[in-house]
Amino acid sequence: MIRTLRPSAMGSRVGALASPGLALLLSLTAHCSGPQAKGLPKGGLNASEANTWVRNNTSLLQNFWCLPASQLPREQLSSLIRSLASQRVALKAWQLSCLANLAAQLGLQDDFELHPPNLLLFYDLSQVRDTNCRAFIHRAAQGDTELLANLPNQRVALRRTALACLGGPHLQLSASDLWLLGVLVCDMEAPQIVTADPSVLKNLLRCPRLTVMQTVALNTLLASGKTQIGPPGSWNLEGLQALGPLATYISPHLWEEVQEAVGLDFFCSVVAACRAGQLSRHDARRFVDNFLESKATSVSSRPRRRTGRSCIRGNITAATLQDDLFLVHYDCTQLESCLGTRVLRANLDPLLQHPLPAECQRVVKAKLTQIYPHGIPEDQLHLIPSLVYLYSLAEIGQWNITSGDTLMVLLASDAALDNQTEAVLQRFLDHNGKVTGALLVAIGGSRLCWMSLKQLQIIQPSEFRLAGAPDISPCPQSRKDVLFIKAHEVFRNTSNVGEYYYLIRPYLGGAPLEELQYLAEANISMDIDTFTNLNPLTLKSMGVDSVKNLLGQNLGDLRKARNHPNVILWMHSHNMTDLSDIGLYTSPRPAYVTNRPPNTAYPPSSLIHPLDPPGNDAVSHTSGSPSVHLGYLSLAVTLPSSLLWLLLCQLPSRQMTTAHRTLGPMALAQGSWTPEHQIPEKRSC
Repeated sequence: MIRTLRPSAMGSRVGALASPGLALLLSLTAHCSGPQAKGLPKGGLNASEANTWVRNNTSLLQNFWCLPASQLPREQLSSLIRSLASQRVALKAWQLSCLANLAAQLGLQDDFELHPPNLLLFYDLSQVRDTNCRAFIHRAAQGDTELLANLPNQRVALRRTALACLGGPHLQLSASDLWLLGVLVCDMEAPQIVTADPSVLKNLLRCPRLTVMQTVALNTLLASGKTQIGPPGSWNLEGLQALGPLATYISPHLWEEVQEAVGLDFFCSVVAACRAGQLSRHDARRFVDNFLESKATSVSSRPRRRTGRSCIRGNITAATLQDDLFLVHYDCTQLESCLGTRVLRANLDPLLQHPLPAECQRVVKAKLTQIYPHGIPEDQLHLIPSLVYLYSLAEIGQWNITSGDTLMVLLASDAALDNQTEAVLQRFLDHNGKVTGALLVAIGGSRLCWMSLKQLQIIQPSEFRLAGAPDISPCPQSRKDVLFIKAHEVFRNTSNVGEYYYLIRPYLGGAPLEELQYLAEANISMDIDTFTNLNPLTLKSMGVDSVKNLLGQNLGDLRKARNHPNVILWMHSHNMTDLSDIGLYTSPRPAYVTNRPPNTAYPPSSLIHPLDPPGNDAVSHTSGSPSVHLGYLSLAVTLPSSLLWLLLCQLPSRQMTTAHRTLGPMALAQGSWTPEHQIPEKRSC
């Protein structure tokens, strides 16, 4: 049972002024202080003011926490879910999975049309009525299926349910079929894309990325001339721009068929979009590589390499670098021949704003080495985050990184690799820099993975209070272990077990067996997203009963993740009789091989079983709550009760020093910020 701190000052006052449900909600806001809520009047709010307050404080809803929500009556949970939908609050997978289970437990799934599309992705599909099938799938297909990265069986089951709604697999998906399927088309095989109605392009626009085979299918479809933009020879600028990021996948062969003027106009628009930060550097470079390959033999646009290393196109000037067609006129050989060191030194920023191919990046790096043989000055380091991956550890060792701003710019780039991360950070530490919580938030959780063990050790535990909730799931196990120890040191004295779980959850991938057993006994109902990222060897040592207690009301999610590598490993260590008792009826297949970390791996559909027959997943939920703060009493009477508990807020760090004070679950809420929210930075292509 989770311990509850309840100040005696409240007494029967709560019962006198609020319903039992509101009294419970008040008890969930023990540690909050009014000033944390923007624009919150001291005298409370009426109904219309409450709605305005919620709209202005939507960011607080992003800190949704399942334990308090599990205490809500049906009507209040329903109101909460509808508020999340109306405010379009972006919740993470670990929040959505447990919320979906709460909704199913209270029979709220039938109200799916008023629920967030992302939440529908996690719902028990066996509870979807045939009469609601098409409407359910259409709304779910507006969500982000990448949230199901750790639930491979659920993702496959969602696609199969969608096809079943259409009456079974179709030889050709019609426009109405595609309207229904939405983003689920991103999981379709290449032949289904090729034979689909040409409007499938609208579906593909929603895919975060295309596979190799899907790219081939896209080019086949575009080459057919059956799409809205017609055959390649008739393409115009407006049609290409309508393709959005899909145009970056167009093959060199197709670009050869496009009218030269149209292709060059589109090239300009891509470079401009990249400079403005409207197109990712990765997408822009893919386009540039494909386009320039198609022009490689064109004498008019690109000089032949047999001309040697002499400058044919003319010396590069500052004005030359302002031309969006710069990369069309100067290939990497001509860049090397025509770019003088003086011009480079004065125009490094505009040059690197172009989406340079990798070969051209190496040319620039070599010239910078000539200009700065003893290391790049710190004021220039701000300009080269896209080149960091090219530098050796010895070269980085020559840099002087004295500013935290410089460090954040270099590490916030998606170009730096693991070894570079450690080396860049070390240069900062060598100049008496410190790794603070704010710095950890700014550079992102993935950078923790590539710090050395020594660097992790010197982070002061207190900084983890400000580090947010970093995603360390891709980290090597050795890093996870150290990070857990550091986080446990600072959070272990949290007076409420539920809040302790909220704070320690991001670091549980390094938790030892005794920690997991403690949490199992505390009835915290671990979400499946956190469960699948536990140490697989530690998880393997847990018995079926321990896992059952650990997952609690989320136990049914094991079937949605049964082909996750960590779950497969755990299942293979137990007999099927015990597993069948918790709804896992069939033997799992061997774990699939992937070069990506488990939380981002998506197994081939051929290796995934359909969902097992539904079992009895009803499990009583946990109880207990933090104590209450008198300052929220008037607000409790006026603010919609299903939102009241969301006013949990962040105490200043200086107020969080004793073991006897309940820590607010919002204390680390800002950890969801991304580097781009922290560092105003011009995107460098």
